[in-house]
Amino acid sequence: MKKIIETNPEFASEVVLSIPYAYWLHENNMLEKVAICKGMRPFYWFCDNVEERFDFRSVDCVQALKDIPNKWLHNSEAGGGRPGVIDYAQWSCPPYREHFRNNLFDHLKPYIVVNNIFNIEPNGQYVRFFDIKNLYEIFNYLTKARYNVIYKRPENTEFALDQNEAQTLNSSFKLHANVEGIGEITDYQLVDMMDNVYNINELNYKEWDYSTLNLKVFAEADGFISVHGGGVQLCACYGKPVIIYTNTGKGLRPGYIENEDSYIKKLSNAPVYHVKDPIANWEKNGGRDYKSLMKVVQDTFIGCTAEALLRAY
Repeated sequence: MKKIIETNPEFASEVVLSIPYAYWLHENNMLEKVAICKGMRPFYWFCDNVEERFDFRSVDCVQALKDIPNKWLHNSEAGGGRPGVIDYAQWSCPPYREHFRNNLFDHLKPYIVVNNIFNIEPNGQYVRFFDIKNLYEIFNYLTKARYNVIYKRPENTEFALDQNEAQTLNSSFKLHANVEGIGEITDYQLVDMMDNVYNINELNYKEWDYSTLNLKVFAEADGFISVHGGGVQLCACYGKPVIIYTNTGKGLRPGYIENEDSYIKKLSNAPVYHVKDPIANWEKNGGRDYKSLMKVVQDTFIGCTAEALLRAY
């Protein structure tokens, strides 16, 4: 008997729990239809019957994942309750890279995607993001190493929102900093000021919806640097190196990323490098640990190889 799935969880849960279940059903000729959030159709390209029904995402896992075997992103009983390990019995990540490969970004290759967020946390704080200093150091290193950079930081106007994203959109906070000799700038202005760094929202492919643009851009990337949250799960679906920066949340638990059968690794077997910078240590350490993050960036993306440069020309 074929199944109909209705699902509208947070984006991370959809990428890790909902879509792999739908794809597993598809592989076993058991998928009839999916009813999902508006704008998510490209993620379900394998399904012929897609209804974009939901205007909003829900953090209520019981309801939003009622048709999905895995009800919780961070662990499952089948995984022995270990952090980041879920039940893979009915689970298969779609081949995003193979399906969305294209030659439309050859003029930007080789490039690294820097994936950022700026959303309010349930406790009312803004902490889970790359700040302006982080971004400058990352952009500066990668471009000197002969990479281009594509920067992604949603404005929360591009897709169906969950409660935290909606609250952020309605707030007056913005990601900015006062830079000596320049004044106050935002992250988007920093991108505009730097050579070989590009805002994904300003790439000239307006005929595509936001999801398709992301899926195609990610498919041609040489690697990813991402905040833990806000789509790092999608970054891990492409089989390319992923650096994950975690400063708060469940990702700080021992083994969450490092377990060999963590969902982050199972999504595509991508090489994953984890940088932990708990906010609890910031007061003692004088703020964010930029050095640890940049060491991993430098060790992972040493510089463009001859092969990578040849692909670009």
